[in-house]
Amino acid sequence: MDWNPKPLDPNDVTVHRRGRGKPLVLLHCLGMDWTFWDVLDPLADQFELIAYSFPGHHDTRLPRGQYGEAELAAQLHAILKREGIAKANIAGISMGGSLAQAFAGTHPEMVDKVILCDCSPRYTDEMRAAWPVRAEAARKNGVASLIPALEKVFFTAASLEENGPNVRHVKEKWASCNGEGYALGCEWLAMLDARPQSRRMTMPTLIVLGSNEGQAFKDAARWMADNIPGSKGIVEVPNAGHASVRERPEVAVREFRRFLG
Repeated sequence: MDWNPKPLDPNDVTVHRRGRGKPLVLLHCLGMDWTFWDVLDPLADQFELIAYSFPGHHDTRLPRGQYGEAELAAQLHAILKREGIAKANIAGISMGGSLAQAFAGTHPEMVDKVILCDCSPRYTDEMRAAWPVRAEAARKNGVASLIPALEKVFFTAASLEENGPNVRHVKEKWASCNGEGYALGCEWLAMLDARPQSRRMTMPTLIVLGSNEGQAFKDAARWMADNIPGSKGIVEVPNAGHASVRERPEVAVREFRRFLG
């Protein structure tokens, strides 16, 4: 895969702010958008929830080309400066959790606490090789073509059978996601390596993952717990897959509130 990342324009991003209190920046996963986090709205009584969509997702326009964690972290830094946010809590899931590590390790002076959900600072070699294949499929056939495989990773079989509003939300976002925007995210994840930044994270950091996560993500959670200096350990969300926060929001709200104080 050719790799030629370009700077990202913060002016492409619309920031959505709701609630009052300490800022909590929420970084979504691949194929979703800022509304992925609406299940955490109960926290708006204690925190100002700040979310936006990644490049080529929903209300953020397609970027000029490829991007990596350095470009995403620089864009987030510029966004927070623009919004007048000097320091915030950061939470991210999957792709968003990878960015959270890159940002927190690069700009620790802007981060109070971090929550890392179902993510990795670097994917296994097998997974890195698979990302460009998924990118090609998204470009050729659309993200909707990937739903039958993705849904089994993101949710437990019981949740898929129930097909409740949180499952339907994720499926609808995949179906409407721009294929090129998704593909560019895949290409970043193929090249991702935020381990150096992870090792510089001295701020309190909580690691969260679904009980039904695949072994690669469980191994990544253990690596983060062992290598992030500020790690406060791992919380397992029962009966949840990769979209643990969306599948079991009541657990997420409770654990976020407990950890953030």
